[in-house]
Amino acid sequence: MRDGGGAGRTGSSRASERLGAAMRWLKSARCWRSALLLAGRVGLWAGPRTASGSPRIAGELQGELDRFGGVSVHLARHRALHGLDAAAFRRLLQAAVQQWQSEGRVAAWLHIPILQSHFITSAASLGFRFHHADSHSSTLTLWLGEGPSRLPGYATHQVGVAGAVFDESSRKVLVVQDRNKLKNMWKFPGGLSEPGEDIGDTAVREVFEETGVKSEFRSLLSIRQQHGSPGAFGKSDMYLICRLQPCSFTINFCQQECLKCEWMDLEKLARIENTTPITRRVARLLLYGHREGFDKIDLSMEEFRAVYPGLFYKLYHRELPGSYKDTAGTD
Repeated sequence: MRDGGGAGRTGSSRASERLGAAMRWLKSARCWRSALLLAGRVGLWAGPRTASGSPRIAGELQGELDRFGGVSVHLARHRALHGLDAAAFRRLLQAAVQQWQSEGRVAAWLHIPILQSHFITSAASLGFRFHHADSHSSTLTLWLGEGPSRLPGYATHQVGVAGAVFDESSRKVLVVQDRNKLKNMWKFPGGLSEPGEDIGDTAVREVFEETGVKSEFRSLLSIRQQHGSPGAFGKSDMYLICRLQPCSFTINFCQQECLKCEWMDLEKLARIENTTPITRRVARLLLYGHREGFDKIDLSMEEFRAVYPGLFYKLYHRELPGSYKDTAGTD
């Protein structure tokens, strides 16, 4: 409220009043700042909370809860960490770990961008271990639950896909010889599947990139499993061969990858020695399918809705009669 006699006050008294108000505001602001800092130290947060009312983050490290009871922290989302030294980050992370343990979290996932790699040593000193890395970041984990860690390992397999492009009218199949190999043997064109790429799409893409021939996916023919593969950095390797139908026939092969490329008679490919064992076996499988019916060798594909919202998966198996695709056919 205004003082009724305020109009007669001098300029100096009004200045003193404004100064006093400013001091009171600053004092109040310092109190609020101290309260916020204290809240940060004990892990309080005014953001989203779990169903039990506990915070989603600890201290200043915002995290995301997963459905398995763990918490993930992406340092790239924390601008306040820029310029922070390793010792200060260690104290911050240690407080966060203590908070997560008090909340009953079972694991912590720490995603560290490559430009913040100096924080890795601090995390390791608190027990974090490498889980995996890509070209831009590394992911470390810390098991907080009881007993030995039950965290899943990172993907341990690489997936290679080849395309057996078979023309039924001429009974010829598309084959290549790789360049820069110790032994130049005939094989089906193929390569590694890209992340998020279906195996049929990989086969079609690799065939076109290596030979210039366009094709369409028809079925999965075979799966090779190999462990400790030198070509997979000592990890396990899955190599799948698909049956493809040609949409073009003109060869324009990649000179950097291939030494030779040609349409070869299928029976010849099934007989010759200058080929890889898996190529020879699949050639004989194709020959059998061509003579007796591809339904005897094809693993066809059908798409289903996954249990995860918005996701789908593809299932490959021998063709199932229509009467068996619903429960009525099993009676």
